[in-house]
Amino acid sequence: MDKNNAATPLHWVLVRGLVREAAHWGDFIAQLHAQFPDAKITVVDLPGAGKYYRERSPASIQQIMETVRQQAFAEGLNTSLPVTFLAVSLGAMVVWEWLKQYPQDSAGAILMNTSLASLSPFYQRMRWQSYPHILNVLTARNSYQRELAIVNVVANDKTKHHSVAKAWQEIQQARPLRLATAVQQLRAAAGYAPDDQKPTVPILLLASVHDRLVSAACTQAISQQWHLPLKQHAWAGHDLTLDDAPWVLAQAQQWLAER
Repeated sequence: MDKNNAATPLHWVLVRGLVREAAHWGDFIAQLHAQFPDAKITVVDLPGAGKYYRERSPASIQQIMETVRQQAFAEGLNTSLPVTFLAVSLGAMVVWEWLKQYPQDSAGAILMNTSLASLSPFYQRMRWQSYPHILNVLTARNSYQRELAIVNVVANDKTKHHSVAKAWQEIQQARPLRLATAVQQLRAAAGYAPDDQKPTVPILLLASVHDRLVSAACTQAISQQWHLPLKQHAWAGHDLTLDDAPWVLAQAQQWLAER
């Protein structure tokens, strides 16, 4: 089977970012299925999050990737279908490393609002403008206020903030994420500085110009370094699929058609 044939049914593999899990994709999964009805969709959790919330997270992207890959294959990941990753932020770093180490696993990837320590300074990888919001997360009185503070920094569509915070509060109550996991994931992200070897599979980069957590300059730097295609959203925040899922799906459809 030709993994580069976009007419072949796809196998989407979705990877979330820092202190998030599969359930945080919300209704984007249903929208993705509606756009690609013949595709298989696999949503994986990082160690320490989601179904693995009781586990300890490694402190490096390389170790996280190896753990995620092993778990994905144990849960039935099938590379006989063209695997196309869709990942955001920390999850996109994990996928970048996966593509570098195991290019045979994938036909390509769409990476959103991510960064590499080898290309971007720390004050762009976590913008100083986000610090007050992060303080609100750390000092929140309860889980709802904490999730609302997170939504406030990652999403720019304010009409969704309260309903999303309520849904995310329920996720946190069902599968509480430990502070140690957040610390380990932050350490992994901060130290991820891959070499200048570009993954060999096709990659589309998506960035939010008004991302208030991670500067769009970080994704722009990756695009410029390796001449990768980049599409930029005019108003959405860090959580692109939350703010404007139809735009993300349109970019995916166009990219696949062009390939």
